[in-house]
This record gives sequence, C-alpha cells and structure tokens, in this order.
Amino acid sequence: MQNEFLILSFVVTALVGTGLLAYAFSRLKRPPALGAVIGAIAGATGPLLFMAPLKFCTFEEGRKTLDFIFGLALFAVGAWLAIWLTRWLSQIIIDRHTPGEQSKENTIGTFKTSLLTPTLLLAPTIVILALFLYYPLIDTFRLSTLLVRLGAPRTRFRCVSNFTELFSQDYAGVLFNTFFIAIAIVFVGLVLGLAIAYLAYQPVRGANVYRTLLIWPYAISPAIAGIIFFVMFDPVAGIINHSIELFGGQGLEWIRDPWLARFAVIVTSIWKTLGYNVLFYIAGLQTVPRNLIEAAAIDGANAWQRFRNIVIPALSPITFFLIVTNITYAFFNIFGTIDYLTRGGPAGATSVSIYEIYVLGIRSKDLGRAAAESIVLFLLVIGVTFLQFRTSSRRVTYGA
Repeated sequence: MQNEFLILSFVVTALVGTGLLAYAFSRLKRPPALGAVIGAIAGATGPLLFMAPLKFCTFEEGRKTLDFIFGLALFAVGAWLAIWLTRWLSQIIIDRHTPGEQSKENTIGTFKTSLLTPTLLLAPTIVILALFLYYPLIDTFRLSTLLVRLGAPRTRFRCVSNFTELFSQDYAGVLFNTFFIAIAIVFVGLVLGLAIAYLAYQPVRGANVYRTLLIWPYAISPAIAGIIFFVMFDPVAGIINHSIELFGGQGLEWIRDPWLARFAVIVTSIWKTLGYNVLFYIAGLQTVPRNLIEAAAIDGANAWQRFRNIVIPALSPITFFLIVTNITYAFFNIFGTIDYLTRGGPAGATSVSIYEIYVLGIRSKDLGRAAAESIVLFLLVIGVTFLQFRTSSRRVTYGA
C-alpha cells in the first residue's frame, strides 16, 4: 500500500509541475510543451531532495501515522522547491536571451570579464562560508535523523523520529514561551524606543550627552544584562523589591513566579535592545521632512496628528528594519539573558526554543533531538521573517 501511494505521489507532483511550468512558459511566450516536460521532470525529481537522504523511511511498513504525514509534507515541499527553482532559472535564462531595449541601453559601457575573475575574488569568502556556515547547516540536518549522544562514538538512524517526538512532548509550551516573549520584546521595545527617540530628538541643551547614555546599554552583552537584572529582581536583596517595600508594598517573587519570570525576561531584553532601537529612530527622525510638519501645523494639525500622519509613515523603513532585527534577537540572542536570569525556570516558564536546544544538546546530551529542534527554530524564524516581508513591506514608503 505504501509503495502504491508513493508512486501516486510522484505522479501527482509530476502533473502539478507539468501544469505550472506549461502555464509559466506560455506567459513567457515560449513553447508550453517544453515547459510541461521541464515541469514534469522537476515535479518528479524534486521530492528526492529530502526523501533520498531519508531513504524513503517515512513510507516504510510499521511507521507511525505522524511519521507518514511528516514524510508526505517533506515530499510536497521538495516538489515545490524544485518547481519554483526551475521556473525561476527558466525565467532568468529566457530574459537573458531576449533582452529588451531598456536592458540593451543599460549594458552600454559595462565592464566585461570572464567568469574566472569574479570567482577568484569571491573564493576566500566562499571557502569561509562553506566551512563555517554551509557545512554545519548540512551536518545539522544529518544529525537530526540520527540517535546521537554527546561523547558517544556510535550513532543509529532514526528517520524523522527526532522531529515527530517533539510534538508528542511538551513542545507546545516551549513554542508559546518563544512567541509570547518575542512578540512582547518586539512590540513594546519598538514603541518605547520610538517614544524615547522622539523625546531625545528635541532640540535641548546637552542632547548629545543623554543620547549617548541612552545608547550605551546596547554595548552590554545579553549575559551581563541577565546578571544585572538577576541582582535587581532578587526577591530578598534586589533593589526592585526594596523599592516596592519602601512605598509600603509587598515584595514579589520575580524569579519564582512563572508570569513574573517571563515579565523579568521581557523587561531585561527590552532594556538591552532599547539603545539600538533609539539609535536608528533618532537617525530616522533626522530624515523626516520639516516642511511637511510645518505645513501640517499651519493647516491646524495638533502634535499627535502630525506625529501619527507624518512622522510614523516617514519612519516606516526604519520600523520595518527594526522589526526584522528585533525578531532575530528575540529568537536567538536571548539565550544569555535567560541562562543567567532564570535558567529556563520556573518549571520551564521561560524556556524558549534556543534555550531548549541547549538543554537537550548539552545537559541531556541528546544531539539528535537538539539538531531537530534547531532546524524547527530555523524554519520558524524564516517563516516569520518571510511573513513580515510579505505583509509589512507593502506599507513601507520610501521618500516624501
């Protein structure tokens, strides 16, 4: 039954590739039959990108239903990638062989050289990227399919069990912590950063001094920020509880209460990135056209209306950039803060994905599951960033 379904899956992906590439070639004014043949080949061979290294293990007899569904998803993703890449390359080749008048004009006076010169110039960078980026990435995919213990020489092939077992455990709680803390850091951090930058931008005496002081916290590493706020949030000797008790309140268990611990991590991370956000917003405020603000003031717009309708739209490119960089920080660079502030506690309330990878790989010595979880985190960040580009980039306006 699995073999018949596998053959049917290849036929379906080949037919999908045939239809999509035939339509694409007709749009590019090329023979649809040629596109159909190329699409059929891409649709049929694309799934091999993932299924061949896995030896089609998800379709074996006795596999769990979740393994089968996961393998089917990989099958479809491989086909989609191959079809999309083939269509993209075909369009580039066709465009190069049919240059229009505009492209002919743009090529006048360009420097012509062989492929050897740019290859030699890029060789050092390519070698470094291959050794320290591409090879570790490929090796992480390899480890995610194995049962690997830290320090043990022997390994065993596990197919996709390292991935599917994540969903059978309390991984939903880790994902909740990851997204909740990340969203809070990005949203509150950007709003607070814009407000402080707008105040710091006002022409007052000594502005350069306190602008510099606002930016300084960004120079501190996440680990040091975690230590500083661990001392501040200490229930017994911390300055925060001392200040609360000084005004007649009762001290709080900042590190031992789940929601208060999340709040402590969020506050620490916002303080750490605040200088970065303020720096870019101050730079962006210097590009806001003053004549538009003055014209709006003459037309009767108050300060809030001018800020909402002129300043915020003018800062949309800066905001878009900061959203992407803050998302990356909230998903990856928060590890040092959590490790020194809460250590993932209490009861895993602040254990986000990047910290859970450390717990699995180093403390539990399960490199296979840690590699699988790192790939899931990598795909989540790519998905969130892609969604951000597709939704927010349309609202970004450049220029006045």
